Amino acid sequence: MANFRLFDCRVSGEDNRIGLAQRTKIVKQYLSQTPKACAHFLNINTNADQLFDGLPKRDVASATAIISRLAKLNQHKKAITIFSRMFELNIKPNEFTFGVIIHSSVVLKDLNSGKQFHAISIKLGLNSNVYVGSSLLDLYVKLCSIEEGHRIFNDTNEPNVVSYTTLLCGYLKEQRFDEAMEVFRVMPERNVISWNAMISGYSQKGRNEEAVNLFVEMLRRGFIPDQSTFPSLFSAAANMAALGGGKSFHACAVKYLDDELGVFVGNSLVSFYAKCGSLEDSLRVFNRLPERNVVTWNALICAHAQNGSGKVAIESFKRMKDMGIKPNSVTLLGLLLACSHVGLVDEAYSYFKQARTQDANLLKSEHYACMVDLLSRSGRFKQAEKFIHDLPFEPGIGFWKALLGGCQIHSNTKLGEYAAQKVLALEPRDVSSYVMLSNAHSAAGRWQSVSIVRNEMKEKGLKRVPGCSWVEIKCKIHVFVTGDKRHAHKPEIYELLGYFLEHAMKSQETDILQEF
Repeated sequence: MANFRLFDCRVSGEDNRIGLAQRTKIVKQYLSQTPKACAHFLNINTNADQLFDGLPKRDVASATAIISRLAKLNQHKKAITIFSRMFELNIKPNEFTFGVIIHSSVVLKDLNSGKQFHAISIKLGLNSNVYVGSSLLDLYVKLCSIEEGHRIFNDTNEPNVVSYTTLLCGYLKEQRFDEAMEVFRVMPERNVISWNAMISGYSQKGRNEEAVNLFVEMLRRGFIPDQSTFPSLFSAAANMAALGGGKSFHACAVKYLDDELGVFVGNSLVSFYAKCGSLEDSLRVFNRLPERNVVTWNALICAHAQNGSGKVAIESFKRMKDMGIKPNSVTLLGLLLACSHVGLVDEAYSYFKQARTQDANLLKSEHYACMVDLLSRSGRFKQAEKFIHDLPFEPGIGFWKALLGGCQIHSNTKLGEYAAQKVLALEPRDVSSYVMLSNAHSAAGRWQSVSIVRNEMKEKGLKRVPGCSWVEIKCKIHVFVTGDKRHAHKPEIYELLGYFLEHAMKSQETDILQEF
């Protein structure tokens, strides 16, 4: 067989001395080789039908090789076309063919095609095969329902770790944590992927403490975390503002990843330290990363935005563009938030209009909502109202709440009532809108209106969500809510609060006496 490199050069047309007919001849010459070689040739973007037609021996091995390569090149529709042609030529697909083609229907989000493949697999008696069953399970979990997925799981002979992991991911997706944990506990075999699935699933759904506990259990059972373990773990630690715990996880990452933090772990670390208020550590991680992508720069921009360094965030954005990194919608959102936090209204407007004229695809509803929030917070209510009126779509609840938030800050009760009516028309039981409207009336000294709002909340059975705060002491998180009576150290806490209150009252009395 001729050298692959020479073949790639000639067939791809890099060698201008040969025309299409000659290149086609070369393709057909090499199609007489093994299915593995056929799969290699698809890398040069040759017509799939032409390759398939040129096979001197068309069988399930060569057809599956071509379908697999097409799927790897994200040419899933072409893969399905070749699969259909197999039946025209009386080629019977095997379990590996079904595994690939069912995945293509998942990528295309084509449930109907997936169901057709399911029916064909039943007709051929392959649906209970573990490879086919796992692929069908993935299809129904992602595109249909967990109930359908569970039925597929029960029909699968000897389900493996992939089958179990796919099933528990389906339960986690629907926030059915008890069933996910039950599947996880009865798995005959676990690997790092199944542990990662559990940690990620709990973290993404806000079950941060459970995610951290799962990681600790994972280590105790002797499983070695990988690059996919830590991003979810840092996200969980950031959501709890557990700086000490997160630093311990950082040390674990350095240990288990041999000090080679990948770009995904690095990005999550930059975000973690920023969310915990440790901007210095966030910058240190950023500066040490050997590889940076748009996500890395987004994390840096958002880090400065979250910590009130709006101008530094803008400078970071300029550095990013100078490095040749193309911004995306997240970059723009971080930039607008940075401007919002420090009141740079005109600068934000400039970036927004620039995006609208140069690349309108960057703009999502969040960007429009951010502009309404920025204008409202700065007291530019006429501009904010006009901005909402000129939206290219119907404003959702977030827009009116952004306007209401600005009204609360500036005690604009008239416009605040209008915004609250809009919010409550979309979501009648939105407690936060009542609270913001009540606060706006309170700031303006309209106590009768405050009483009316609170009575309306009481009549509708709405209760204010209690405030929550936490403090980390020796890597342990202590959580407090308004009127907390359940904390283990309640007596000492209330005794200390009483001391502070008494001291504050005495200081106030002293100040009053000094005035006289």
